[in-house]
Amino acid sequence: MTTLNYPVLALRGLTVFPELTLSFDVEREISIFALDCAMESGRDIFLVTQREIGVSAPQEEDLYSVGTVCRILQIIKTSETTVRVIVEGRQRARIHRIWQTKPFLQANIKLLEEDFPGRHTTKVEALLRQTYALMGEYQSLTNLSDDVVAAVLDDHDPGHLADYLAQNMTLRHQDRQRVLEQLHPIKRLQLVNEILTHEVDVISLEMEMERKVRDRVARVQKDMILREQVKVLQHELGEDGDEEIAEYAQRIEDAKLAEEAEKKLYKELDRLSKQPFGSAEASVIRNYLDVCLDMPWNKQTRDRADVEKAKAILDRDHFGLDKVKERILEFIAVRQINPDAKGKILCLVGPPGVGKTSIAISVAKAMNRKLARLSLGGVRDEADIRGHRKTYIGAMPGRIIDALIRSKSMNPLLVLDEIDKLANDMRGDPASALLEVLDSEQNYAFRDHFLELPVDLSRVMFITTANTLDTIPRPLLDRMEVIELTSYTDEEKVEIAKQHLIPKQLKEHGLKKSQLRISDSAIRAVIAGYTRESGVRLLERQIGKLCRKAAMSLVTSDVKRVDITDKNLNNYLGVVRYLENVHTNRDEIGVVNGLAWTEAGGEILQVEVNVMDGTGKLELTGNLGTVMQESAKAALSCLRSRAEELGIEKDFYKTKDIHVHFPEGAIPKDGPSAGIAMTTALLSALTGRAVHGSVAMTGEVTLRGRVLPIGGLKEKTMAALRNGIRTVIIPKENEKDLSEIDQTVRKALHFITVQTVDEVFTAALVPLKESAAAVEHMTALASDTRSSATALHI
Repeated sequence: MTTLNYPVLALRGLTVFPELTLSFDVEREISIFALDCAMESGRDIFLVTQREIGVSAPQEEDLYSVGTVCRILQIIKTSETTVRVIVEGRQRARIHRIWQTKPFLQANIKLLEEDFPGRHTTKVEALLRQTYALMGEYQSLTNLSDDVVAAVLDDHDPGHLADYLAQNMTLRHQDRQRVLEQLHPIKRLQLVNEILTHEVDVISLEMEMERKVRDRVARVQKDMILREQVKVLQHELGEDGDEEIAEYAQRIEDAKLAEEAEKKLYKELDRLSKQPFGSAEASVIRNYLDVCLDMPWNKQTRDRADVEKAKAILDRDHFGLDKVKERILEFIAVRQINPDAKGKILCLVGPPGVGKTSIAISVAKAMNRKLARLSLGGVRDEADIRGHRKTYIGAMPGRIIDALIRSKSMNPLLVLDEIDKLANDMRGDPASALLEVLDSEQNYAFRDHFLELPVDLSRVMFITTANTLDTIPRPLLDRMEVIELTSYTDEEKVEIAKQHLIPKQLKEHGLKKSQLRISDSAIRAVIAGYTRESGVRLLERQIGKLCRKAAMSLVTSDVKRVDITDKNLNNYLGVVRYLENVHTNRDEIGVVNGLAWTEAGGEILQVEVNVMDGTGKLELTGNLGTVMQESAKAALSCLRSRAEELGIEKDFYKTKDIHVHFPEGAIPKDGPSAGIAMTTALLSALTGRAVHGSVAMTGEVTLRGRVLPIGGLKEKTMAALRNGIRTVIIPKENEKDLSEIDQTVRKALHFITVQTVDEVFTAALVPLKESAAAVEHMTALASDTRSSATALHI
């Protein structure tokens, strides 16, 4: 076999077959030099395919051994560095030796002759028909042109048909090279049929997968096409899986829930796994599972069982409040003996600012429990307590469950603030929803509408706060242990200011103890003249104001320390805002010092009575409530029924007009506790007997002259002491309450307990002789006053 010398052009991803035309672009320098050499030496060139497309400077080992000798038909320059070449294959050839690699490849090649195909037998005919059939299937699956199909059907040469199909089908260059290297025409066509069958199968599978994807995409949103393709591929490969479902399942298993709860969550998880992606129901189920799994199902804190340590914490944080501290320490003592004791429900009732919420927070520290606070003021929807059904848009659990999640414990201390300010409307009554929550016999299986699972609240300690019990429904109040917090005395406020408020305000304002000194007298002056409250909130604000003034003085002047006393207090806080109640210290006729209780503490409430000639009318003024007006009428009826015995004219109710007045008419007043004060004032005015100016009194009066008990004794007695009163008349049934009064107040006052108004008259009215002298003295004072006024007028 003769060896010929040809320039060589290495093809990347292409194969040229004999008797077929091919066009391709050339841009490598060695390839362009090979074309130039071929054009100079007869236009023949040897084209061979590279084994690896990425090799830019191929050597002999990078090329297949079999290629095609071609004739260059045309060369077109398409750019500065690229030319397009059209060639026609002539004959197969094999590389004998590449003897030149630069500036282009040249090789000695040997031409290859095809094997004799033999006679055109029925076997060859069957092979051709198989080829035609496969080509028809291939065309139906691809975009093969009709010209190519027609050329195939018109070709009866097995060898040429195999070459034609290999060049016009979309094949890998490795498969084309296998066809090129097969010299026997029949075997070459069989090889092409095998490749064609494989291609038809692959394309059919691709189209089947694409059809499945289109069918699924038609049922869901268009923007999920890529996700659905992945799912179909996973299904075909048998690799279905969902990390989200597995994660939820692991969290449910780790939670170690009760059987009912675990069964419920697994049921919801199964529903989630069946939901199509992006459905609204899937979002509802995810939200439900997240809330349920965020619950601290089996997590509890260990209570502090040391009573002494708990007592130290409570005393450190709060001054006074002995009843609350005692009850909490009792509970801790019981838990020390019986760790399985149920949680308690306490209700702290008292005026604003006395420390109800802050003592509850200190209780949590003392018991080493997590704390969560719920403000119930203005809540009017039952769903705030029990939650919403999870099917609603924006549904969420109630405040109780939310508090457990926030506290991350199943035995926290929950503070239900302002429980007396719950409201109700057409959406339900939240107070009724609290009946189950605050019942230790029922709340072991509390069911929130959102969770729909039993939640044990029996280990939770509830502390509720309120300003009054009047607005709390009776069934709800019956479930709570009520502890009343009364107003602070002035001495207690002084101690609270020294131990807590002043250090707190110094720290907030960045001051040191050495830079600001507030004397005890200044604190008492602030309490008396700049605050009027039961608690200490306003006192704290006034102390904060002193700290700001002190900071200004330290910054703007050379002062190293600011000393505040009662003498210079006006320079810092301005004019005194509250003056002591104006009351009489003299023995006067028809004027009595009563005692009243307000949210700001106790006050002196004077009763003034004038008797004038008239037709028996009773005038009541001073912004009096219904109960107080009825109390005045009862006092008058009591005196009228005993007029002769008490030395009153029998027909006074016909000939005299009586006017009862309470000063400070802009302030509403109500209640029955001024009954004995009005009775005494009426008797004094009708008989002309004076009343001791150093005596104050409180008590309800009946038509029969009995004296009934009253409330707010602690605050009222403090007001008496603050206003210079030395004797206080109280009902006999209130004698037991004297033990709760501050010892300083009790020692400074003389208490007279009475059961009837006769005892009140004996203690309060001046004897007749002294009363006459008092009348003469008052007349002289009045005369002097009129003279002075006349002179001044002139």
